[in-house]
Amino acid sequence: MEQMPEYYKEFIDAETWAFIELTDRWYPPETIDSTIAHQRQIYNAMCRQFHQGYPDGIEAVDHAVPVATGSHTIALRHYTKESSSAAAVVVYLHGGGFVVGGLSSHDDICSEICDNSGFDVYSVDYRLAPDHVHPAAFDDALAITRHVARERAMPIILCGDSAGGNLAAAVAHHTRGQNLDIAGQVLIYPGLGGDTSRGSYIQHAQAPMLTTRDVEFYASVRTGGSVITGDPTFAPLHDTDFSSLPPSVIISAECDPLADDGKNYSEAILSAGGKSVWVSETGLVHGYLRARSMVARARQSFERILQAITMLGNRQWHF
Repeated sequence: MEQMPEYYKEFIDAETWAFIELTDRWYPPETIDSTIAHQRQIYNAMCRQFHQGYPDGIEAVDHAVPVATGSHTIALRHYTKESSSAAAVVVYLHGGGFVVGGLSSHDDICSEICDNSGFDVYSVDYRLAPDHVHPAAFDDALAITRHVARERAMPIILCGDSAGGNLAAAVAHHTRGQNLDIAGQVLIYPGLGGDTSRGSYIQHAQAPMLTTRDVEFYASVRTGGSVITGDPTFAPLHDTDFSSLPPSVIISAECDPLADDGKNYSEAILSAGGKSVWVSETGLVHGYLRARSMVARARQSFERILQAITMLGNRQWHF
């Protein structure tokens, strides 16, 4: 394994290093070389360690939603805030490289989104690779978005981190022109299918928390080893049309091989005449949402994310 570049000592503050070291103790970087079953076991245990509980007044109920084909059901966790009149709903798609994660991995994050915005939040337990290769995760994300649209006559905010950011954007692209009220998308350090031979994929190839090798590994698992090109349901940056997308807020970590994906995606939307803003979070690393209670920079970024969700749900644009 290549050594992490020394220059990260200049970019990353002491609080963030403490978070990285804590994460590495529970989820060592070499875990990626173990079996998928072991990766899931370690990841789930790590997420339990970081879980912060629910704010007062937040409830969550699990549902099993059958898909139209009747081939399987999708587990869905619905968060509500006591005495709140929701103006919008959030469909949240968790990160984990399309390989790990689920309803529990981002449970407290979803509860805090619900608490802060007052919006109902629906967290999607989409199918994971390699058990289910592409387009299974996308199909589930799309099916739940359509289900929520049928059940709730109000604006939908698509939100996701990392792999979930990819799925949120893919759904936004696919549903343009359809009878769905997608009021906006909030993508948190998303992987959108950028060129791994250039830009941040090279500059931050050995970044803490996520390397370019990790990105390529997860992509290979997701496809079963196949090469997929020109498919925006797999890689939204591969689309040839970025017009008519909902207002978009893209948040990237500075020290992350995926950073340029957010930048390039936002620029593509702006070039097509849409509304988009890209924020690069100084000195932060991939997966920093779990650090929001222990790292000031992460907490400030999470506050910006919450503000963006609330803004878009109220059909506002303050940028």
